[in-house]
Amino acid sequence: MAQIDWIILIGTLAFIVFYGIYKTRGRQNAEDFHRGGREARWWTVGLSVMATQASAITFLSTPGEAFHSGMGFVQFYFGLPLAMIIICLVFIPLYHRLNVYTAYEFLEARFDQKTRTLTAVLFLIQRGLQAGITIYAPSIILSAVLGWNLNTLNIIIGSLVILYTISGGTKAVNVTQKQQMAVMFGGMFAAFFLIISYLPEDVTFSNALSLAGANGKMDILNFSFDLDTRYTIWSGIFGGLFLQLSYFGTDQSQVQRYLSGKSVRESQLGLIMNGFLKVPMQFFILLVGIMVFVFYQFNAAPLNFNPAATQAVYDSEHAAAYQELEQKHRDLLEEKRSLSTQYLDLKENSSQQNEVRAAIMTLDQEVMDQRQRAREIISATGSQVETNDKDYMFLHFILNNLPRGLIGLLLAVILSAAMSSTASELNALGSTTTIDLYQRNKRKPASDKHYLWASKGFILLWGAFAVLFASVASLFDNLIQLINIIGSIFYGNVLGIFLLAFFFRWVRGSSVFIAAIFTQLVVIGVYLMDIMGYLWLNFVGCSVVILIAVLLELLGIGGKRNRTS
Repeated sequence: MAQIDWIILIGTLAFIVFYGIYKTRGRQNAEDFHRGGREARWWTVGLSVMATQASAITFLSTPGEAFHSGMGFVQFYFGLPLAMIIICLVFIPLYHRLNVYTAYEFLEARFDQKTRTLTAVLFLIQRGLQAGITIYAPSIILSAVLGWNLNTLNIIIGSLVILYTISGGTKAVNVTQKQQMAVMFGGMFAAFFLIISYLPEDVTFSNALSLAGANGKMDILNFSFDLDTRYTIWSGIFGGLFLQLSYFGTDQSQVQRYLSGKSVRESQLGLIMNGFLKVPMQFFILLVGIMVFVFYQFNAAPLNFNPAATQAVYDSEHAAAYQELEQKHRDLLEEKRSLSTQYLDLKENSSQQNEVRAAIMTLDQEVMDQRQRAREIISATGSQVETNDKDYMFLHFILNNLPRGLIGLLLAVILSAAMSSTASELNALGSTTTIDLYQRNKRKPASDKHYLWASKGFILLWGAFAVLFASVASLFDNLIQLINIIGSIFYGNVLGIFLLAFFFRWVRGSSVFIAAIFTQLVVIGVYLMDIMGYLWLNFVGCSVVILIAVLLELLGIGGKRNRTS
């Protein structure tokens, strides 16, 4: 990177960190630390909610997902707008009325302490793991840029986020996320228009979309009922609805964002804002990946986008075989480039264009087969380098094609996203551990200052755990899928517990507690046996825990039920 890129990158990140510390100086009580003094207006709530979900993984993996698999991933978010409406009508008024610090306090009032504790522990496990992944993602970036060790970068990035999260709590997270979202949107729009300008002069935006469609990348809607198909309109609406309901309604990293709202109305407007903007935002990020795909139809593309993987092969006994495959890859791309030009020239002749399209699809499959063969050769070297390059595609484009200055801005986008998401997670992990476990089970009362420092201590501990997990994590297909898979394993069960609390007033705590433990084992088993796409795990988990709790209650199993105030 050029000097100007380093100045923009470091300057942007330093401003965000020190701005957050400056704006939250003097925050010395638990109310301010956990709920930001409940001062946030609706636009702050909305941007904070969006920034919490938009991690570095969003800007690394989503374009890579579009590049390899097309626009179908957008179906994942189709259940989100409906989820926002339900949360605004049911969850937010209840949380504000009960004046809770965490979502899980409500469960003790409704059921019992053990159900509250179990649900909080389920949240801590899945969110602690996900925090490690959100630290790992930006480490990939700087590792590719600087050539530094991944573990060293995990420690540096984790420490930076821990610093301003401990310094200001929820308020620091909220005030910095507005600046981070501005950087994210500005950088991605700049990249999008530059990519289009890099296309050949006779390739317009509509032509680019047409060419992407010829390669099977614009198949947005899939109406298949096959449970093995990962992204369909049904899994998005139903499975996605349950996932989004659980994430935004019961995950403390999101609940804490809108609990900081000035009023019920401010919190509701913030979530409605997220419901309106989130799907277009994800569609746009996927579209950036599609435009990068079209760019590489006319420009040289590596056989594997991970430079460390390529270097590992070059340094091994498999170098000759890999270089031979690279030459075949270049020949195939040249042939495909010629067909792409021919396809666009035949737009007035649909029958011939369809023939060319069939040839393009055949070549595209051959390209994918070559990339798979390349991954096998990389694995044969015995090195620990990552063979899956989905998460490196957009990064490769940024570093090799964007002008000076914009490279630094785009890297700041990705790192800002990582910081905002990880800070929200650590903030929520600290609050939940303090309020739902430590404070609730502490026999002797303590001062407000004691619990404030306990919260900071738990943030530090969870930050260390996240860094440790990041240091042993490896890519799983791609990061955005891994983080959603982890969520889907736990979220459905947690959502079912909350729905039992809201709508099944006659079901008691012991029935729910037993059902939740059994359900979690069932969901893990279903995932390990690979019976269905992971999005359906949210529906299965939610349905099973409700069904079992109801059956147990009908059989007469259940302890004394507490009522909400």
